[in-house]
Amino acid sequence: QVQVVESGGGLVQPGGSLRLSCAASGSIGSVLGMGWYRQTPGKQREFVAFMSKGGTTTYVDSVKGRFTISRDNARDTVYLQMTSLKPEDTAVYYCNGRRLDGDFWAAWGQGTQVTVSS
Repeated sequence: QVQVVESGGGLVQPGGSLRLSCAASGSIGSVLGMGWYRQTPGKQREFVAFMSKGGTTTYVDSVKGRFTISRDNARDTVYLQMTSLKPEDTAVYYCNGRRLDGDFWAAWGQGTQVTVSS
């Protein structure tokens, strides 16, 4: 099964920026698209951002204008540039792909912790 490894998280002050990376063991160009998700303790994993194979992007309302998803097909890597970070962005961030049948493409990775705090 395809594996993904997220990295780039850390502790940042409110208003700061981070860039997350997601390296996949398979070809990200083979799936419908790639997305970022996040989860906080006691809550379900939620959608954050998605980029389709054709380059169309979608964001959850709470991050629009602050987060940018991008991809490097040659490196099978997806990025999430996060700016103007808020305490409510604190979560473990995960990435995954979506297959044409709608299912997730890869096994869920360990995620990367993002903590926004002063």
